[in-house]
Amino acid sequence: MLNFTAVAIHFPAWFKFQAGSIFVAFLLAMLLVLGFALPAQAENYTKEALVNFDFSGKDLRDSEFTKANLFHSNLSHTDLRGVSFFAANLETADLTGADLRVATLDTARFTKANLTDANLEGAFAFNTIFDGAIIDGADFTDVDLRPDARKMLCSVAKGVNPVTGRATHDTLECDYL
Repeated sequence: MLNFTAVAIHFPAWFKFQAGSIFVAFLLAMLLVLGFALPAQAENYTKEALVNFDFSGKDLRDSEFTKANLFHSNLSHTDLRGVSFFAANLETADLTGADLRVATLDTARFTKANLTDANLEGAFAFNTIFDGAIIDGADFTDVDLRPDARKMLCSVAKGVNPVTGRATHDTLECDYL
């Protein structure tokens, strides 16, 4: 027959205080961690139909919009750094004040899109269509463009980007055409 006896464990008074302090410190640490907003995770919208969709003011860094249809969508004041719009349709989309730094825009269609005050610094846009796009105050610093697209954009370039302080005409290097 097995005989079990209860064993009482007595902790010194200082241990109870220390254990309580550790628990409180743990709770405070968790509140701090959970209290800070985590950056948005990249989303995958590849081949999605997002016509008239409202993404305004969102953090969409590094998201995928490859071959997505964003016709007449609102992307104003959206963080689109590192986003891929490869072969996407952004016809008549509103990208006012959007941050498109180092985005992939190759073969995307920005026909009649509003890029007022957008920052496209370092974006890859070699085969991008900008026919009829509004680019007032847009920053095209170090954007890879075809010569004919650069010439077309230079014909309508005006304004200064309010964030970077650079003139659209200068960022397109229009004086070197």
